[in-house]
Amino acid sequence: MPEVSLGCEINRLKTENMKTIIIPTDFSPVATNAMNYGIDMAKAIHASVLLYHVYQVPVSISDTPVLLLSVDDLKKNAEEKITALKAQAEHIVSGSIKIYAETQLGNVADEVENLCKRINPFAVVMGTKGHSGIEKVVFGSNTISVVKHLTWPVICIPPGKEYGNGIKKIGFACDFKNVVETTPAHFIKSFVNEFNAELHVLNVDHQNKHFTTEVPQQSALLHTMLEDVKPQYHFIDNKDIEDGINDFAEHNNLDLIITIPKKHKLLEGLFRPSSVKQLVFHSHVPVMCVHE
Repeated sequence: MPEVSLGCEINRLKTENMKTIIIPTDFSPVATNAMNYGIDMAKAIHASVLLYHVYQVPVSISDTPVLLLSVDDLKKNAEEKITALKAQAEHIVSGSIKIYAETQLGNVADEVENLCKRINPFAVVMGTKGHSGIEKVVFGSNTISVVKHLTWPVICIPPGKEYGNGIKKIGFACDFKNVVETTPAHFIKSFVNEFNAELHVLNVDHQNKHFTTEVPQQSALLHTMLEDVKPQYHFIDNKDIEDGINDFAEHNNLDLIITIPKKHKLLEGLFRPSSVKQLVFHSHVPVMCVHE
């Protein structure tokens, strides 16, 4: 198989000067499903795709750390797998978009961030980790780490989710606090226009416990910021923010939820025992994390 050398594919991609979707993969079924979703998204917006695998050196857990595989063997194995995955992706797209592939030794979050700095992607698309029983979906540890580190948008795809008919209805979770400072309005409008989608601003409260005198002013400011895309506003009564958004997404067939993780402190919740409910909007709805 041809060798996949870091930098060569990226340099080719940069010369194309077009939108790129980065799809990190560990070759798992969940990652492959996210790849299929990302490929369909790329086809819809005429973007290229960069498949990216970051491999790490496994070390035995003992008093004296021992390398289980040589770096050369790891590199060879990674390149064989990514080359095969690229061929699979190219078969799927039949030349309609360009597919690139890279491998790199290192830490997943660090290397994905470095890659984003080099090519400034449209988005990073990653799979989420499935969980048994009724606990729906939680983020895999690598996805969590990437979301925390990146300033580029990360779209998290639940297991089994297909792109289907595309992104037609987008929900934006907002608490109407400091909207000017915390809302990435330019990005949201650009993203909504890219897909010619509806934008639904979602605010969850229960019996107006979080309603303050500033809410009308903040909502008016947000409307001014987003008026170009004609947002619709929904005030949802629910004791739990995630459940409220979950129910709305299910009953209104949303295709994507935009959230600002740092603002909503959703990431921290994932490390508590009750994390199953955190960052769960609905098992079939992708979540796009955008930082302020």
